[in-house]
Amino acid sequence: MATLYLVGTPIGNLGDITLRAIETLKNVDVIACEDTRHSMGLLNYYDIKKPLIACHKFNERDSIEKIASLLDEGKDVALITDAGMPAISDPGAILVDGLKNRGYNIAVIPGPTALTSAVALSGILNPVFTFIGFMPPKKKEKDELVVPFKNIQTNLIFYSSPYDINKDTEYLYKTLGNREFYVVKEITKIHESSIKYQLEDFHIDDPKGEYVLIVCPGEKVEEKPQGSIEEQLRNLLDNGVDKKEAIKQVSKNNKIPKDEVYKIAINL
Repeated sequence: MATLYLVGTPIGNLGDITLRAIETLKNVDVIACEDTRHSMGLLNYYDIKKPLIACHKFNERDSIEKIASLLDEGKDVALITDAGMPAISDPGAILVDGLKNRGYNIAVIPGPTALTSAVALSGILNPVFTFIGFMPPKKKEKDELVVPFKNIQTNLIFYSSPYDINKDTEYLYKTLGNREFYVVKEITKIHESSIKYQLEDFHIDDPKGEYVLIVCPGEKVEEKPQGSIEEQLRNLLDNGVDKKEAIKQVSKNNKIPKDEVYKIAINL
């Protein structure tokens, strides 16, 4: 069965490509690229000569039909982006979803990704993180994306371009408050670095390269219980919690003695 291969490509150093990725790119019939001009550098480096088609964020939905027709003809297709894994903050997810819904065969050829490389390079001790990726340009869209994660106790990971890095960090400071965060840039390249900053102090005068921002969790904010003691108890009881456990939970959540909650419970 003809297959669409999702092929991970180097995020900087061309030597980071896998042997399997090279073999796949040499064996497929067509290579779909985020930017055919950009991809030619990698393909020429490994002497890979294949027909190229464009599949980027502006034509990805239309590319479903094009690539489906190639697969129907029995041709294997590889999808590559400018750097890293397709569908991870790069084109690919819409294409994969569209083809999977039609029953086409899809395989992944693992490769580099800035996300996990940045986490490893920073040495963050809290292994839990939430990957958000690039932030949209408008504040309303940023708020819709970021604000729901404001109080969760995980690292938040963003991608940022040199054109947006100062605006993005200023927005994060205003939205999340002052936090420690790591700025990781030029991964696998000569000027690779991972440096810890405070959001309130950060500014780059001459940004260059692509950035990964790892924002550490803020101080834990305890949510206040909703409703009166009676309402909290009734809600738990109505949801199948036995009276003893309900009293225990309400006592803990409101930081009041269990016997006080018990007196209220027996009158319900």
